[in-house]
Amino acid sequence: MPPSPSSAGAGAASPSPSASASASDPTPSWWESVSQARSRIQTLSSILPPPASQDVAALADSDRPARALLRSPAAYAALSGALRAGGGADDPACHWLYDTLLSADPDLRLAALAFLPLLAALYLRRLPPELPSSLSGFEAVLLAVYSSEAKNRQGKPVLVQVPDLSVPSLYHTPASSPSSKSPRRPQPPPIPPPQATPVVGVLSPPLEPQAAVKSTKRAGIIGVAFEAYYSKISQMPAASKVDACNAAAAWAGQYCKCRFELDDKELEVEEGDSLGSVSPMSSEAENGKELEQELARMRVNGDSSGRNCGEEYDKEARVPLPWELLQPVMRVLGHCLLAPLNPVEVRDAAADAVRVVYARACHDLVPQAILAARSLIELDKSARKDAKAAAAAGSGTIVAAGTAGSTASSSRPSSKPNTPSKQRKPDTLLVSK
Repeated sequence: MPPSPSSAGAGAASPSPSASASASDPTPSWWESVSQARSRIQTLSSILPPPASQDVAALADSDRPARALLRSPAAYAALSGALRAGGGADDPACHWLYDTLLSADPDLRLAALAFLPLLAALYLRRLPPELPSSLSGFEAVLLAVYSSEAKNRQGKPVLVQVPDLSVPSLYHTPASSPSSKSPRRPQPPPIPPPQATPVVGVLSPPLEPQAAVKSTKRAGIIGVAFEAYYSKISQMPAASKVDACNAAAAWAGQYCKCRFELDDKELEVEEGDSLGSVSPMSSEAENGKELEQELARMRVNGDSSGRNCGEEYDKEARVPLPWELLQPVMRVLGHCLLAPLNPVEVRDAAADAVRVVYARACHDLVPQAILAARSLIELDKSARKDAKAAAAAGSGTIVAAGTAGSTASSSRPSSKPNTPSKQRKPDTLLVSK
């Protein structure tokens, strides 16, 4: 006879509170995460060629190996080289990324997610594949990111609420209608403001489960993967952000002179201001020259002739850019362009990419992309102007302080350094009584 529930409950030990808590919380403990990270790092070092394998294996000895892996330029460069040479079903680099994305450690998932822009760029560049399985490794990684994001959203869309400017808020008060100033006329009671109807926009629709990367769903899957990347972009290394900007520029592929349109207008306005001023070397002209040098340094303004729109340039990496893919890419470019803690190479790569996207949007007549890219370009120019003005003001303050110090030192009486100065005693007058 099977045991009764009461006898079974009496004979079995009740689970401890710590065991039940660990079963409900999927996040591993500190020691479990360290052990898992060291195991993943050892696996990665075994698939990399020397001397990169020794450099990656040394990261396992750190206190936080997953964070060390995320911030290691040598590990990023080594695995990037492996991905450029792989991508198939038997690619060990893709297998490592897939298994790491499924781990419970959030730092390990960040280390794998950092390679998403490079992987997506390589994947779209090689389409259509020579063999059906030549890109299945890339597709498995993209589907792993997509499935994780679909699980986190739980079938709900990503919404944004647009504020109604007719309703007062913490930051503004709407303009009231002008009332009569006659004291004899009685004032009517104030009319209460109408109920605000929230305007809700859909950033991303509900995600459907996908078992394969089909041609009709490819842009949506990669767009969702970039949304997951954007949610963690503040923790990504600089090399990953540069790869994201380069991927966006390659996908747009519009390297014609149209991408310099807004910069050319800015330079023409500054040149006209400098010619109309009294002094040709005024501060506005100097700022214009510095801006031109800055644009030339980061390769935004390119050569003087540029490329004509009618020329047939290299369009190998150019891909269709529907809004479901372009929208998260523009958000990534916005962070890379305007985040204050980004290094110079990230901001320069983003400035180059957003201008190429602007030219592509102008040629394809995509109003959303034109508005977003133009806004980012204007913000970039404004930020660079402010940085130049702040640097010029700081240098002027330093020069003025140095001049004042030298003037004060020259006005002091000169004395020999080895002769101590003695204080003169006051004169004493003797008066006889």
